[in-house]
Amino acid sequence: MLEFCRRPLETCFGGGGNDELLWHKDLKPHALGDYSIAIVQANSFLEDQGQVLTSPSATYVGIYDGHGGPEASRFITSHLFAFLQKFTSEEGGLSEDVIKKAVNATEEGFLQLVKQSWTSQPQIASVGSCCLVGVISNDVLYVANVGDSRAVLGRKVNCSVVAERLSTDHNVAVEDVRKEVMALHPDDAHIVVYVQGVWRIKGIIQVSRSIGDVYLKRPEFNRDPLFQQFGYLVPLKRPVMTAEPSILTRKLKPDDMFLIFASDGLWEYLTDEAAVDIIFKSPRLGIAKRLVRAALEEAAKKKGMRYKDLTRVEKGARRQFHDDITVIVVYLDHSQDSLSGMSKRHGVCDSTSAPVDIFSLNAEEDDLQVE
Repeated sequence: MLEFCRRPLETCFGGGGNDELLWHKDLKPHALGDYSIAIVQANSFLEDQGQVLTSPSATYVGIYDGHGGPEASRFITSHLFAFLQKFTSEEGGLSEDVIKKAVNATEEGFLQLVKQSWTSQPQIASVGSCCLVGVISNDVLYVANVGDSRAVLGRKVNCSVVAERLSTDHNVAVEDVRKEVMALHPDDAHIVVYVQGVWRIKGIIQVSRSIGDVYLKRPEFNRDPLFQQFGYLVPLKRPVMTAEPSILTRKLKPDDMFLIFASDGLWEYLTDEAAVDIIFKSPRLGIAKRLVRAALEEAAKKKGMRYKDLTRVEKGARRQFHDDITVIVVYLDHSQDSLSGMSKRHGVCDSTSAPVDIFSLNAEEDDLQVE
């Protein structure tokens, strides 16, 4: 069996510059090039999780943007890829249906955790997470999204680069998403309401799809003891959220230069075009950290303060300025043969080795966690 490296961002592996809440891996190899990853904490507990898994023939990327607590995003980090391996093996290969099954199994697994914890920890029913997954295998890219994290492609056109969004934002701030939610609840005039300048489902949540948020999906958890502690009751005729992923499948092309996977915290401050332009004009080393810093500089500017001062704000209080942000940049180097090139760069297998599917490998964990 070839070695499979797992690199989620879960425990501390060193700060970045003056900001003790910023962690990063500046550049690491993957099957078709390099990747860079960075995360900055704003909440009292880090609710974002980021994950990259690589083999000589394939790459897996996960962005899990938690809300209401870290439990759902941590659960996804620990379980989603294992389900993807399981169903890929059973079905004989990766497909959109396999990805849907893995996401549904993760949702069901978290539901079971909520059931087990309901009596002692009822607040877990109100915890959820967006889930963005990218898989590159055999020069095919799969992007699956549940929520409003986002995947963007940087594609070369002549001597410049253009941004192409690959994922759908499931957020009722988007008019089409509001219409979609309203169409599913024609008998509920208040299914989406405008509260303090923001559109929200039932006045509570902006995303229409997530893993978790069980109390907005299951009537049996839309009751005490949760509401004895939190005091908000939402009459629930039917689920007002789903865990159904939207999936895009794309054959990679020679002009595809890089991919950006990031939680909503980044896109609150940077447009797709701005993020792509930064990558195009910057060195690879530390590029994910560079994107995070660009977003933080914008957040500081909006509050009329300096970036340096923002980095001194502690977790918890930092949430007034920005959200947790996770960014993973994946470079696509088409100039080299994907298998023989990986063999030479990594010394993992020689050029005569048969292609090995990423999901047939035993995973050796190298967990790096942010506390």
